[in-house]
Amino acid sequence: MIYLLLVILLVIVSILMCFIVLIQNSKGGGLASGFASSNQIMGVRKTTDFLEKTTWTLAAIMVVASVISAWTVPSVTQKGDIIMEQAQQEEATNPLNIPMGTNAPQTDLPIESIPTTPDTAE
Repeated sequence: MIYLLLVILLVIVSILMCFIVLIQNSKGGGLASGFASSNQIMGVRKTTDFLEKTTWTLAAIMVVASVISAWTVPSVTQKGDIIMEQAQQEEATNPLNIPMGTNAPQTDLPIESIPTTPDTAE
């Protein structure tokens, strides 16, 4: 449950981070340049400071949320791996590891050791 909330938080923060970075301009323009001619509640410098502080805050939230979500990632509660169980079952039934549908390799036995059937016609 907490993992899902952290993932949602990360998505929201990353979208906000994209908007904040797009608003900023590396040469002091962006949103701050629109307030240069008029005297608003926040001046040009305060708007730039606000955007920079917001960027650093969102970056810190992303780092902390990423570390916590990696720590709280849900684990699989099965007792073992299904593929490993199937491989062990196949090894028990097919010890030579031969693909199904093929015959076992013939061994080269001397002719004397091959059992023969007794002739009953004599």
